[in-house]
Amino acid sequence: MNIPAIIANELKIKIEQVDSVIKLFLEDATIPFIARYRKEATGGLDEDILRQIEDRKNYLILLEERRETILKSIEEQGKLTDELKSKIMECIKLQELEDLYLPYKPKRKTRGTIAKAKGLEPLAIFILRNPNYQGNFDEKLSEFINEELGVASIEEALQGAKDIIAEMISDDAEVRKAVREYLSETSVVNSEKAKEKSSDEQISEKQKEKDKKEIYQIYYEFKIDISKIKPYQTLALNRGEKEKILKISLSFDEPSVLKLVNKKFLKYSESVFMEIINQTIEDSFTRLIFPSIEKEVRNHLTEIADLHAIEIFASNLKQLLLQPPLLGKIIMGIDPGFVSGSKVAIIDETGKYLEGSTIYPHPPQNKIEEAEKTVLNFINKYKVDVISIGNGTASRETEFFIAELIKKYKLKCQYIIVNEAGASVYSASAIAKKEFPDLEASQRGNISIGRRLLDPLAELVKIDPKSIGVGLYQHDVDQKLLAEKLDDVVESCVNYVGVDVNTASESLLTYVSGLNKRIAGNIVKHREKIGKFKTRKELIEFSGLGEKAFEQSAGFLKIRNGENPLDNTFIHPESYQATEKFLEKINLPITNIKESGALIGLFIKQKGTKKLAEEIGIGEPTLIDIIENLKKPGRDPREDIPKPILRSDVLKMEDLQVGMKLKGTVRNVVDFGAFVDIGVKQDGLLHISQIANKYVKNPLDVINVGDIIDVTIISIDLDRKRISLSMKS
Repeated sequence: MNIPAIIANELKIKIEQVDSVIKLFLEDATIPFIARYRKEATGGLDEDILRQIEDRKNYLILLEERRETILKSIEEQGKLTDELKSKIMECIKLQELEDLYLPYKPKRKTRGTIAKAKGLEPLAIFILRNPNYQGNFDEKLSEFINEELGVASIEEALQGAKDIIAEMISDDAEVRKAVREYLSETSVVNSEKAKEKSSDEQISEKQKEKDKKEIYQIYYEFKIDISKIKPYQTLALNRGEKEKILKISLSFDEPSVLKLVNKKFLKYSESVFMEIINQTIEDSFTRLIFPSIEKEVRNHLTEIADLHAIEIFASNLKQLLLQPPLLGKIIMGIDPGFVSGSKVAIIDETGKYLEGSTIYPHPPQNKIEEAEKTVLNFINKYKVDVISIGNGTASRETEFFIAELIKKYKLKCQYIIVNEAGASVYSASAIAKKEFPDLEASQRGNISIGRRLLDPLAELVKIDPKSIGVGLYQHDVDQKLLAEKLDDVVESCVNYVGVDVNTASESLLTYVSGLNKRIAGNIVKHREKIGKFKTRKELIEFSGLGEKAFEQSAGFLKIRNGENPLDNTFIHPESYQATEKFLEKINLPITNIKESGALIGLFIKQKGTKKLAEEIGIGEPTLIDIIENLKKPGRDPREDIPKPILRSDVLKMEDLQVGMKLKGTVRNVVDFGAFVDIGVKQDGLLHISQIANKYVKNPLDVINVGDIIDVTIISIDLDRKRISLSMKS
């Protein structure tokens, strides 16, 4: 099997590109490294395509290994024909391969295998191969009566033969493929409320509560064509079935399916045994084929839904991680709460923890004056610029408290609501304990909430991506696949932004291309023991970072205010010589590159990149990257993203009116729309039908988590605390 050719054909790219990528994978090159520093070799393939190549390559290797195992097994049985071998060799799907192997797969004890043990297989073959038989069939059946083998009558002989034929039909690859396609394309998914349990059966409290709330009410009498079912509906149905609240089934035109099975299995349309064969086909379908294929079809629906939900989660996570940092600010982080109080922490411009406390401005304590005094003292003492409030329990009550405080004392600081998902996970983690060994777990989450505003990426990498709540049904999907995808997203984001090797945490360094937890730990220890790195070259001098790891990581590890200005760019050390040649051509000292963006741009406009690349002896894509980095050395790619909305006052739902236009922050994007923070206690729902004047298939095509958008209120339901929004002009 020519794996590169298959992948190139599927992805509509050149086979040479796939060959180059696979070769780089074999050399242990990472995807971020290949995407940024090997553009000439790959033809400029981006990370998404590179990951598709990697996934497909792994699948096809697994397919090839399975194919070899199957061929060997069938050959050992002495049943491998040229025709069967040809079919097996042509397979490019594991499912089709397993279908072909099914008749030869060692089976547990079944009705068919029992009948074969009774010597009835020749009878089954006789029935199938003699459609025009004119003899006495009862006499033929009597030949197979054998009391020693357990066949006492002609009825038992016939039933045994039918059982063997039923399994032959069920094992037929063409039959299974046809039934699978038919059910996948034409069946109807049905859902109904599961029958009430008898009094002696235990029902979990969770199920009782969900049954009571009837959160699955929409699915109690639900029917939908399988071709029209949405991924979120599949996941909701699966969850309801798992919790024993819903009963799911597939309905279809059974006569049509049986006719299809007949057509695929038999090579003729008429037979003297047709009544027997039709009975056997029905039995085979009902007892063997349908239960198996129904499971496969539903698993396929789940796989599609899982992939879709994971893609949405990944996209939302990426946007959240790439939110612009709010640099150079003194931040107060508040983790809101009622009974246990609201935890307050002050961090400086570098994220260093300065001081913290707990306030109780909400019920049941209502110590408002004391809370005001504590917060005012912190604001004045540390010249707090921004207050970062977690969006969990008591969030809006805390927002109201802070807004009133700002108004009452005419404070210059502002506030913002940030996503606090995972803050509690972080506060109890080993990372948090290592960072703040003298603080209780409850006093660490507020620091994380403050740091999330200072630099979202640097802080969120410390938390398991699954704990960052920006998805839908994330606990119901394939957890291994979800974890792999989210890790890919974090790795991609970290390397897209780059890290300051002298300030990055161990958690952040771990995600850098070519590094691992051990090397990241060594870098931090080296900093603590020796001091800051002055050049990238020094990275390779300490134990643990070999030449390969240096090659893969160096371009992503930046050194601010180091000895070489190029060390604060994405220009790889392997391209320093080429960069110096380029700078010589425009007589620009390397120390002056910060102020020379316009000069470089003018020179390139006059000379052109293609000719320059040839003169310097590098590829044009590499030269273009060098030029972009020289124009803006040390640039953070997140700078181009709109900064978060900072507020100093608060709105109540009662203040809202239909038709009111507001700015909002997208908090979460799901299949049916997005949830938007417009500055009141409840996020508003921007339904997919209200995102644009034209039809929108996927909300992610238009909006992302963190986007600042203009919305109009189209309806308000005070009783149900619901706000509907629109982006339509």
